[in-house]
Amino acid sequence: MQWVKVLGGVVGAAALLGLGIILGHFAIPKGADSVSASQDLDLKILETLIEQLDASRIRENLRELSREPHLASSPRDEALVQLLLQRWRDSESGLDSAEASTYEVLLSFPSQDQPNRVAIVGPNGDILYSCRQSEENLTGEQGRPDVVPPYAAYAPPGTPQGLLVYANRGSEDDFKELQAQGIELNGTIALTRYGGVGRGAKAVNAAKFKVAGVLVYTDPADINDGRSLPNETFPHSWHLPPSGVERGSYYEYFGDPLTPYLPANPSSFRLDPATVSGFPPIPIQPIGFQDAKVLLCNLQGTSAPDAWQGALGCDYKLGPGFQPGGAFTGSQVNMSVYNRLELRNSSNVLGFIRGAVEPDRYVMYGNHRDSWVHGAVDPSSGTAVLLELSRVLGTLLKKNTWRPRRSIVFASWGAEEFGLIGSTEFTEEFFSKLQERTVAYINVDISVFANATLRAQGTPPVQSVLFSAAKQIPAPGSGSLSIYDNWIQYFNRSSPVHGLVPSLGSLGAGSDYAPFIHFLGISSMDIAYTYDRSKTSARIYPTYHTAFDTFGYVDKFVDPGFSSHQAVAQMAGSVLLRLSDSLFLPLNVCDYSETLESFLQAAQQHLRALLEQHSISLGPLVTAVQKFKEAAAALGQHISVLQKDTPNPLQVRMLNDQLMLLERTFLNPRAFSEERYYSHVLWAPRSSPVATFPGLANAYIKAMNTGPGSAAWAEVQRQLSIVVAALEGAAATLRPVADF
Repeated sequence: MQWVKVLGGVVGAAALLGLGIILGHFAIPKGADSVSASQDLDLKILETLIEQLDASRIRENLRELSREPHLASSPRDEALVQLLLQRWRDSESGLDSAEASTYEVLLSFPSQDQPNRVAIVGPNGDILYSCRQSEENLTGEQGRPDVVPPYAAYAPPGTPQGLLVYANRGSEDDFKELQAQGIELNGTIALTRYGGVGRGAKAVNAAKFKVAGVLVYTDPADINDGRSLPNETFPHSWHLPPSGVERGSYYEYFGDPLTPYLPANPSSFRLDPATVSGFPPIPIQPIGFQDAKVLLCNLQGTSAPDAWQGALGCDYKLGPGFQPGGAFTGSQVNMSVYNRLELRNSSNVLGFIRGAVEPDRYVMYGNHRDSWVHGAVDPSSGTAVLLELSRVLGTLLKKNTWRPRRSIVFASWGAEEFGLIGSTEFTEEFFSKLQERTVAYINVDISVFANATLRAQGTPPVQSVLFSAAKQIPAPGSGSLSIYDNWIQYFNRSSPVHGLVPSLGSLGAGSDYAPFIHFLGISSMDIAYTYDRSKTSARIYPTYHTAFDTFGYVDKFVDPGFSSHQAVAQMAGSVLLRLSDSLFLPLNVCDYSETLESFLQAAQQHLRALLEQHSISLGPLVTAVQKFKEAAAALGQHISVLQKDTPNPLQVRMLNDQLMLLERTFLNPRAFSEERYYSHVLWAPRSSPVATFPGLANAYIKAMNTGPGSAAWAEVQRQLSIVVAALEGAAATLRPVADF
C-alpha cells in the first residue's frame, strides 16, 4: 500500500474557517437590501428566469467542463474549482460571494508503474490471452495520458489465480446456485456482470464462498439492448462499444473512509486504513464485454440458467475452467491488481446569495464536479446547468432586479464518485447549522440521461413544488405539452388524494442528496431528464463511467440541441425560486400522509398475521398514522386560512419552521446500528420486498424463521416502537406551536 500525503493543513483550515464565517454571515441582515417581510414569489421574476436560461450557453458550458478528464483531486479538477470561483465572483453575473474549502480524504487509484492486468494463463505459466488495459481510442479522446485506466476504486491489491466460474450478478443467491450445481468455489475467479447488487457487494458475497478474485463486466443485454458489434455501438450510435469499461467506487459506505461522522480536516482523528470496514475483501477488476466474451464463451460446464444468459452470442456456461479441446484447455485466469490508497486534497466550491428577509434560511442546490474520465453526462451535464442557472440569477442580482427572500447556497461537490465524499464531509462539518437552517436540498447530478421525459425523485413534501414547476414549463419537442403533461405519460401512479399524477421516485444513496436526507433529515430531491423505458432496457445511459462519455457523445446522441438540458435548468430554477421566494414554503406535508398510509396498508397485508402470532400488535402504528394525518390536515387548513389573510412575520416564521423541520422528526440515529449515516426511519435501505417501514420490514425478514421469544422478534418490536415514536413526534411537530 503506497501512501502520498499532500500537505496544506494550514491553508485548508483557513479555508474552512472562512466558509464558516460566510455561512454565519447569513444571519446578519443587510439594511440596504432589506425588503418587506411579506415578500412573496414574484411571478414576473420567475418568468424572466425561465426565459433567460439559454440552451446554447449550457452547451458551451458542457464543452468546457468535459474538455479534459477531471478525476477527483486531479489538476483539471482543481482547475474547474477556479473556473467556478471565477464565474461566481464575476462582477456582472456573479453571486454575493464564493469560496472553496478543502478536505483531506482517502482516495484509491491504480498504480501508474504497474497497470492492473487480467490474463488467461496456460498450464505452463505462459500467457495465452490478455484483456485490454485501456479502452479503444475511437475518437482520439480515449488515448490521452490523463485518462485513468479502468479499475475498481478501493479494491485491494493482489494477484489471485484460479479456475474461472460465471456467477451472474454476484449476489449471495447466485453463489449459492453455483454451490448447488456442485461447483467448488474455493480459490476460483468469478466473472460477474453489473447490476442486481452493488459493485462492492459482489466482492463481499464472493469472499463468503472463498472465491479468490472477481471480474465485472457490462453485458450488452443490460446496457445495449443486445447490440454488441462495433458498427452498432459508439461512435456509430449511443451504445457502449465492446472495449468500454464501467469504473466506479467499490466502497460500501459514503463519506471519507478514515473519518466517519467527522469532517476530514487535517486535525481530525483518522482510522487506521488497515482496520477500515467497507472496502472489498478480495481483488476485483472491471473489464469490457469484448474481453468478457472471450472468457465466458470458452467456459466449460453446465449451461447457466436462462435468467443468467446474456447477449454475447454464445451459451453462457458456469465453469469451472475452460472447455476441453479449446484454445484455453487447462488454463486459469490470473488477476494482477495494484491499486493504492492515497490521502488527497479535494475541494468543494460554494456560492452564496444572501436572503433579504430570512438570510438564516438556506435553500441549497448542488451537484458534484469530479468525473471518472471526461464525464460529459456524469456529472458535467448537471454542472453545465448549474453554471447557467447561477449566471441568470447572478445577473438579476447584480442589476438589483431581484434578491431572494431566503438565502441560496450553490454547491459544487468534490470526490463524489469515490463515495459522496465532498457533500458528506460538508454535512459533517456544518451538521448543526444545516439542520437548524436548511429548508431543502435540490440535487441535479446527471441532468440528462436521455431526452424523453422528466424523472424526479424526492421526499413526499417536495412533490407539490415539483408538480407546480412542471406544469409551467413547456416540454421540449412536444408541441403544446407541459413537462408535467409529458411526464405523466411516461411515469404515473393513481393517488387516492390527487388522482392520476406523475410518479415521484424515492431517494436512495446514488448521489449527493444522500447525506442531506438520510443523515440530516432535510427535504431533498433529484431532477433529471431520462429515456423512454418502453424503448430500451438499459439500466443507465450506455457509456456511464467510461472514456466514451464525451461532449461529442452528448451533442450527437443524448441531447442534440440541448433542449432537455434547458428544460432541466428551467425546472430546477423554478423549484429553487419557489422555495427561496415564496412567503409560505411550498412543502405539502399532507402528501406524507399518503405515503404513511401506503406503508401501513402493506404492513397490515403482509406482516400482521405473523406479527400477531408473536403477540406483536400493529394497533399503535395505526393510531400513530392517524394522528399524523389529522395533524397534517389541520396544518394544511391553517395555511389556507393564513394565505387569505395578512399574517404577521412571526406567524409565517413559525409555520414555515414546522414545514422545514418535519423531515427531521423521522430521524433516529440509533435505529439502524448496522448502517452508517442512515437514520431516516422511512427511507433507510430496505431488504424486504414489502414496501413498508424499512426497519420493521428488515427485522421481520430476519425474524420470520425464528422461534417465539427470540432476539430477532424483540428487534421487530423495537423497530415498530421506533416508527411509532417517530410518527408521534412528527404529528406533535405539526400541531399548533402554542399547543405543547
